[in-house]
Amino acid sequence: MAFATGPISIQGLSRANDQRNPSVVALGGGHGLSASLSALRRLTTELTAVVTVADDGGSSGRLRGSFEVLPPGDLRMALAALCDDTDWGRTWRDVMQHRFASDSNLQEPLNGHAVGNLLILALWELLDNPVAGLRWAGALLGARGQVLPMSTVPLSIHGDILESDENDVLVRRRIEGQAKLARAGAGGLVTNVLLEPADAPACSEALESIELADWVILGPGSWYTSVLPHLLLTDMRQAIASTTAKKVLTMNLAMDTDETSGMDAAAHLEVLSRYAPEVKFDAIIADESKIVNRQRFELAAQNLGARVFFSTVGVSDGRAVHDPLRLAAAYHEVFTAIGS
Repeated sequence: MAFATGPISIQGLSRANDQRNPSVVALGGGHGLSASLSALRRLTTELTAVVTVADDGGSSGRLRGSFEVLPPGDLRMALAALCDDTDWGRTWRDVMQHRFASDSNLQEPLNGHAVGNLLILALWELLDNPVAGLRWAGALLGARGQVLPMSTVPLSIHGDILESDENDVLVRRRIEGQAKLARAGAGGLVTNVLLEPADAPACSEALESIELADWVILGPGSWYTSVLPHLLLTDMRQAIASTTAKKVLTMNLAMDTDETSGMDAAAHLEVLSRYAPEVKFDAIIADESKIVNRQRFELAAQNLGARVFFSTVGVSDGRAVHDPLRLAAAYHEVFTAIGS
C-alpha cells in the first residue's frame, strides 16, 4: 500500500489528489476517540469508529439503567466528531451535544441529559437495532464515516485497586463500574480489569471493519476504561490481533490521571502487553515532551513490536489536549512511513 508523500503542513492539511483513500478503523471512547476522529477525518472518508459501551455514569448511565440499552454518550460524541463541516452538519452537531441544565430544579427529569443521547435512544426504540439507529443518526449529521458499538450488549467494567490501609499494609479492593474505576487509580494501582458479561459478543459489523481495514488506530483515551476494553473483549482482541491492517497506538498527553496515577508512558504500554500479549502494533505516536524516560518507553514499545514516532500533537497553550491538525500530521507521517 503506497501513500503519496506530497507536502503537508499544519496550516493547510489536505490529501493529495493522487493519494488513495485508506480504510481506517479508530477504537476508543469519549474525548480520546473524538480527538483521533477529528484528526483522521482530514485524511480519509473511509472511517469507522468502534466505541466502548461500558459507560455507567451521567446521562448515559441513567438511560442505560432506565431503558436497558447501550450507553449512548460515547457513541454520540463519536458522531459529533464526524459531522459534516457545513452549516447543516455543524448545527446538528451542536444540537446533539446540547445538554439540558435546569438551575431551578435539579430533580428535573431532563436535567443533565444530552439531546443526542435522547435522539439515539429514540432511534433504537423505533428500529430495534443499535447499528441501524446509529446509521440514521449519522445520516442526519452528514457524518463522514460510520460509528459502531464495540458490542451490541451493554458491558460493565470492573477492576481491583491495590492500596495501603491505615497500617500501611497493602490491601486489595474491588471497584465495580466504569465511572468508579475511572477515578480509582488516584488511590492506588489498578489491576485485574475485566468486562462483564465475559462472553459478550462483539458487534459483527465492527469485526468486519477491522478485518477489511488498512489501518487500525487505538487510543488516545482513558487507558483502563476506553482503550483497554477493546483488548478485553475476546472477539475484538482476536480480530485486532489477526487483521492484516497496520496497527497504530496513540499515546495520551496526560499520563498521571485519576485512573493511572503514578504510571509513566512505559507503564501504559506494559498494561497492554500484560492483558493482550498477542496484539502487536506497527507504530506508536507519542509527544516526546510527555515521555519521562525515553529509553524505558522505547523498550516497552519494542516489546509491542512497534516503531515509535515522536511528534508534537498537543494544543499550543500547553493543555493536555490533542490538536486535530497536529495529530492528523502525525498520522499522515506514520501512514507515509510504514504504509506498504
